[in-house]
Amino acid sequence: MPRSKGVVIGFWIVTALFCLQMGFTAYAQLRFPQVSEAFTHLGFPAYFRVELSWAKLLGVVLLLAPVPARLKEWAYAGFAIDLGSALVAHLSVGDGPEAWGWAAATGVLWGLSYFFWRRLATPASIVFPGLARLQR
Repeated sequence: MPRSKGVVIGFWIVTALFCLQMGFTAYAQLRFPQVSEAFTHLGFPAYFRVELSWAKLLGVVLLLAPVPARLKEWAYAGFAIDLGSALVAHLSVGDGPEAWGWAAATGVLWGLSYFFWRRLATPASIVFPGLARLQR
């Protein structure tokens, strides 16, 4: 199936915005004291903030680099867990939309990026990564 130019452009625009947002939040979690205080407010230990930041940066690299589809799928899964957990954490302590709104908006970008990525990837290349080489 030929790739639609609009789907390719949509994928890269949304994925770039998503990766910029995740990269910035990883940086903020490592560098800004107010973000560290937010993690304390949510009840998370300090080491989790650092661990999560490095996981986000690794996920961004996996989404942007030419890696096997299975690794991209795991990166998308990790980001879904991260964003869902952020929403639950903020809602569980009674934070308002000014706190959880960023996670919700980033979740929309995640969903669009994943949707476009799945449209671009052929089903066989996801399930059987070596199949394309065998069919040539």
